[in-house]
Amino acid sequence: MNRLTSFLRNYLGDVGVVFYISLLIITAFVTTAALQPEAVEATAQKVLDATAKNVGWMYLMATTGFVLFVLFLAFSKFGSLRLGQDNEPPEFSFTSWLAMIFSGGMGVGLVFWGVAEPIMHLNDPPLGLAEPRSVEAAQLGMRYAFFHWGFHQWANFTLVGLAIAYVRFRHNSHGLISETFRPLLGDRVDRSWGKMIDILAVVSTLFGVATTLGLGALQVNSGLARLGVAEYSVTSQFMILGGLATLFTISAMTPLDKGIRYLSNVNLLLAAGLLIFVLVMGPTAFIFGELTQTVGEYLGNLIEMSMVTTPYSDEKWVEQWTMFYWAWGLSWAPFVGSFIARISRGRTIREFVMGVMIVPVGLSMLWFSTFGGSAIHFELFEGAGIADAVAQEVPSGLYMLLDQLPWGGLAAVLAVILVSMFVVTSADSATFVLGMFTSKGVLTPTRFVRILWGCLQLLMASVLLLSGGLYGLRTLSIIAAFPFMLLMVLMAFSLHKDLATDIRRREEKEELIRARMEQWLLRESEREAERREEEEIHPTAPEECPRPACAADSLQSGSENPKTLTDTSPENSQR
Repeated sequence: MNRLTSFLRNYLGDVGVVFYISLLIITAFVTTAALQPEAVEATAQKVLDATAKNVGWMYLMATTGFVLFVLFLAFSKFGSLRLGQDNEPPEFSFTSWLAMIFSGGMGVGLVFWGVAEPIMHLNDPPLGLAEPRSVEAAQLGMRYAFFHWGFHQWANFTLVGLAIAYVRFRHNSHGLISETFRPLLGDRVDRSWGKMIDILAVVSTLFGVATTLGLGALQVNSGLARLGVAEYSVTSQFMILGGLATLFTISAMTPLDKGIRYLSNVNLLLAAGLLIFVLVMGPTAFIFGELTQTVGEYLGNLIEMSMVTTPYSDEKWVEQWTMFYWAWGLSWAPFVGSFIARISRGRTIREFVMGVMIVPVGLSMLWFSTFGGSAIHFELFEGAGIADAVAQEVPSGLYMLLDQLPWGGLAAVLAVILVSMFVVTSADSATFVLGMFTSKGVLTPTRFVRILWGCLQLLMASVLLLSGGLYGLRTLSIIAAFPFMLLMVLMAFSLHKDLATDIRRREEKEELIRARMEQWLLRESEREAERREEEEIHPTAPEECPRPACAADSLQSGSENPKTLTDTSPENSQR
């Protein structure tokens, strides 16, 4: 028994009930989905239908509320508060920080959907508001692509990351989701309530990351199939996930400031290289024109798109797209938010919101304009056949686009490498965060724990692909995200309460300092008045001239020949 305890402590570290219960839940789900994929798929579909019908509107209301809330924090008096001690410098440079945010965020999703989503909207226009494969469908599709990858998506990550970073670095608390609820729940976060919150965060994170890993496997498989390396099949996707697991394990053996940091920087360089390649070699003028127009349409229709539901029809488009994206972002929020919080020490709240929400949105818009806009251009004006390819195999759109460009084969190889590295980085980042959640909030979970969670999330991605492919990934994301969405609403209230308390303490401290300064100035003024009054009542006689001053006056006016007054040498005395 002692040997077992010693073994567990050496390899697992200081884990608790959250680790064991989460491990049990995930293992049970993976086993069931592997043995009975059809039953899992049917049950998930029933739950999805009930969720979309009864509480689907809550996804739209909540995410819109999160956007407004984080913008309010950034541009209010709370924006100057620092995620750490006052005057504490940032831990990472601004460039490395943005690279890790982008890579640990939605890098895989951008590569997967950059061409696929606009083209799928071209084939099947949003809400049936345009004719398929028309110019109107293209414009509408690009607008909704911007919407799905805009402020709403990144606001989820911003809220969770901000809440965790604030309690972790401002109050020196554990980096757990449950700690963000302490202003509301008090000491109850240390007992069963807190454990339930952390378990829910772990499960939600695993479903969200597994969805991303599944999308990455589909994208890599499609690229390898286009290059003639492997066929597009579930078997190939399983093998790809196994290979990515090996790469991730190697990355997980390195510290955060080396492994993930270096991978993130390389990812950013590769993504920038691919982006510039398509931007220069593709229809450059069309891309920038489309970017300008779509940004205007997105901002002009933001409120309407944020609140679109279909209560008067059986339209499933909102469920299949907007709800999926919001749910995917919500399920990713514990992971991405925690990871971003871990790397954001020393940033102000205003810097955090701008860096996590505004900058990535701008990059996402440029990405979709470049890849999605180029694909639409080649499809509408040159009949490239990208729409037909995407209709048959969703991930193939990217490689069909690259085929239209010079050196498209080389670019396709670069795209496969980029997706693979994004998957590895996401898996590594997720295991780091999951290790924190299940190791009582430690900043450096053991390698064994990280590798264990990495293997489990890859197994979950495999069973999700087995039980429905892309549609199965969508379904499970929406279901798993709902409970955590409710927690995020409470998290926003808790964070505001914590920030308000901090601001009030700061204002009280400043008021105390101001009062003491005013008292000191008042006392000095009173003393000065008393001194002047005393001088008026009892004027003092002029003081005798001090010796140094008198000597100076003598030197200036006592004699025409100052030497006769000052020369006391023996020779002069004899004269």
